[in-house]
Amino acid sequence: MTLPPPVSQAPVSETHDDLTGDLPGDLPDDLIAPATEIFDIAGLRARVFAALPEEGGEGAVRSAVVKLLSAARDESRATIARLFAEQPHNAFPVTHAYTWVTDGMVRICFDVATQYLHRNPNPTKGERLSVLAVGGYGRGEMAPFSDVDLLFLTPHKITPWAESVIESMLYMLWDLKLKVGHASRTVKDCLRLGGEDFTIRTAMLEHRYLTGEKTLADELEQRLWDDLFKGTERAFVAAKLEERDARHRKQGLRYVVEPNVKEGKGGLRDLQSLYWITKYIHHTDDTEDLVRLGVFSPEEYRTFYKAEEFLWATRCHMHLASNRAVEQLTFDMQVEVAERMGYTDRGGRRAVEWFMQDYFRHATSVGDITRIFLTSLEAEQQKDAPLLLRMFKRGPNVKDGYEVVHNRLAIVDPVAFLSDKINILRFFEEGLRTGLLLHPDAMRLVKANLHLIDDEMRNDREAQRIFMDLLLKHGNPERSLRRMNELGVLAAFIPEFEPIVAMMQFNMYHSYTVDEHTIQCIGNLSHIEHGEMVEDLPVSSEILREGLNRKVLYTALLLHDIGKGRDEDHAVLGAQIARKVAPRLGLTKQESATVEWLVRYHLLMSDMAQKRDIADPRTVRDFAKAVQTRERLDLLTVLTVCDIRGVGPDVWNNWKAALLRALYRQTRRGLEDGMEALNRENRGAEAKKALREALATWETKDLRTETSRHYEAYWQGLHVTAHEVFARMLQDIQDDEIKIDIHPDEDRDATRACFALQDHPGIFARLAGALSLVGANVVDARTFTSKDGYATAAFWIQDADGTPYDEARLPRLREMIRKTLMGEVKPREAIESRGPLKKREQAFKVPTSISFDNEGSDIYTIIEVDTRDRPGLLYDLTRTLSESHVYIVSAVIATYGEQVVDTFYVKDMFGLKYFTPSKQKMLERKLRAAIAAGAQRAGV
Repeated sequence: MTLPPPVSQAPVSETHDDLTGDLPGDLPDDLIAPATEIFDIAGLRARVFAALPEEGGEGAVRSAVVKLLSAARDESRATIARLFAEQPHNAFPVTHAYTWVTDGMVRICFDVATQYLHRNPNPTKGERLSVLAVGGYGRGEMAPFSDVDLLFLTPHKITPWAESVIESMLYMLWDLKLKVGHASRTVKDCLRLGGEDFTIRTAMLEHRYLTGEKTLADELEQRLWDDLFKGTERAFVAAKLEERDARHRKQGLRYVVEPNVKEGKGGLRDLQSLYWITKYIHHTDDTEDLVRLGVFSPEEYRTFYKAEEFLWATRCHMHLASNRAVEQLTFDMQVEVAERMGYTDRGGRRAVEWFMQDYFRHATSVGDITRIFLTSLEAEQQKDAPLLLRMFKRGPNVKDGYEVVHNRLAIVDPVAFLSDKINILRFFEEGLRTGLLLHPDAMRLVKANLHLIDDEMRNDREAQRIFMDLLLKHGNPERSLRRMNELGVLAAFIPEFEPIVAMMQFNMYHSYTVDEHTIQCIGNLSHIEHGEMVEDLPVSSEILREGLNRKVLYTALLLHDIGKGRDEDHAVLGAQIARKVAPRLGLTKQESATVEWLVRYHLLMSDMAQKRDIADPRTVRDFAKAVQTRERLDLLTVLTVCDIRGVGPDVWNNWKAALLRALYRQTRRGLEDGMEALNRENRGAEAKKALREALATWETKDLRTETSRHYEAYWQGLHVTAHEVFARMLQDIQDDEIKIDIHPDEDRDATRACFALQDHPGIFARLAGALSLVGANVVDARTFTSKDGYATAAFWIQDADGTPYDEARLPRLREMIRKTLMGEVKPREAIESRGPLKKREQAFKVPTSISFDNEGSDIYTIIEVDTRDRPGLLYDLTRTLSESHVYIVSAVIATYGEQVVDTFYVKDMFGLKYFTPSKQKMLERKLRAAIAAGAQRAGV
């Protein structure tokens, strides 16, 4: 097999002959263009020396040098960038080219400093100086704006001459706007400091001679290997493993949606750790040697090479796009880099989503390969542990064919193991049963033989049983699914799963790729099942305690997003896929039909709870008709909870929990007691009864006044706690008075703001504007007019972090609202003066969709506006509706990252629904105009 070329090092210069500036005859041939076309060091050096002024002192000399080098550098960078744009994936010739340019600047600055500014024709032994590149620069890997790490090496304590040379060099390099890290040391210093600090030791491991006294650099090389590195391999490996683990703990999951290309899990630093250890142990810079040494197979090496090339290409494009060193692949940068690397929109997905799927797949490959390498080294360190220690650490008993090696599950005989392909699934089952980690050699064996998983195996009853047991029997399905997914087993056993592996959803709502989200959901279900979430999720915990079909629920969760990434509605397509996959996993015809229904309608409960007014009996009746049975309601409720909790760490909150609990309980009541239990009259009578009990100390006359002053919608639309607040606010209200009550609603993770004042047109919009000015996010709102002309409005709000307002912030909130309602502050002017959104948020585009629904409510028209979220949007929409004489009764706001769905329950000025198509089109036109104007201000 022909291997791809090794990841070569940057060119290493030899010594300048007696510092005359002669360059070595061999120029590097692995750059993106011929070396002299990129940066002609010899020619540029001659021009620099010819231009050096005889007068003006060192400042004038440095200025002349920097002027010429800056121009040459800019021209070189432009050449590299142009050629890179033509070959956007060809990373290594680019990183070597940037190294070549940097080498040239350092060498010329050294020559000017030693041969012109500080000539020393007869140096003493102590006045020798060598300049070395260290760290990433020493390795010859440079992105456009990488740091330039230099080691100035002297034989003894630094002399005044060497100090002057170093100072002049650094001034020139800084004037060239290079980010220079530097140290001046003797060989003894290097050995001492390297012995104390593994970071310094690692940097010196990658040293590369640039210019100056070559014998000094050779001495350092020899002494490092003889006196520092030799015999300390285990300590170095242990330090690097600990460093990697600490970095991963800090960076989090591999599938974080804005990954750090350099430091993140599966990023360049993981690959560099492998380089460091390879060089330290095997004394080689060439990772291709790891194939000859048997550490990697040729196929694994090819995967390694492609992943490294992709990551370096990504990093270089990031630097070029931002014109500075950036390592975080932010949302806006993802769009830019995807375009630079030639990705295009296709198959119902954006270019950026295809790019990020490739990114995450390469990151997974890096994880696989570094795990193989580093874990084998970790095991190597343990191989001669004392016998007594090994006896105490003896692992659990394992089934025939397996053994415990270094506390990991290993395969005794690979040939026997592969003779029965179902053993691939049994391996994961044994891992779960014993709780052991999987041995890297066993994982490699599985990954290399995925072709054994064919249709015969997929339809085998024993294989189906084992797979379902992995989900249902051993108590930790998340762990086995994640490992199966990383090794490719999950996509091989369920080929329909393969398209969503590492599939990124380009939005601010989902924190994980689709496959990782699915695994998180199943993990959530397992946690609920094991009684770990009783306090946080009482309804779901109770449903699971009472019992339901676990096989159906786990299968539906596994398949609920399997249709994503295509042009069709993913729920519809997913249901079609589930119809084929569920029977193949061993489910009965009836179970498969239930799974298909759950996948098709897995968003129904979430949409009903978050986008509709569940205080409206029609909402609950329609939902109950859709689910039809208590069994489906229970299954869908648990699935919905797991799905939302699996979106990201901060998505689930008490607000969503309260909505889902209320919808579940009302629907269950309707299914068990009949739909008449949900009618308006019953709810109104219950609400009035509850208020009388809450206000038991009130006079009968006052109670009668309060219960008769409101229309029926008021009694159905609010909880008794709000009814009680409004009753007290209205009891002695004056005609021109505005009463405000703001209190935390802890059950809903929000702050409830209640307003009572004389009714007038546009009150809803003014309140929304006041709340927008203080940065409040409205999650729910409703307003009612009493029979005696007072408006009662309740808004549930959260701060920018999606949490209730602190008590300390409530006075400012009240004051701003008061000023706005009194006309002292004009919301429209204040909101329009705000600047655009942050750049990273501007990358997201959400098409606007506006719909009118006259079937979802008995009394109101429901206007649903699905669009790009931004500050002031709710005010713009409500103001537009108010100016069109639309009466807003309630608003339900559902936010999904950068996307928001604002739902308004409205009537016209005569109290009627909007049936006429022409009126609907007129309102839609005005709403779209308001959205477009605000979006332009916000830069989206």
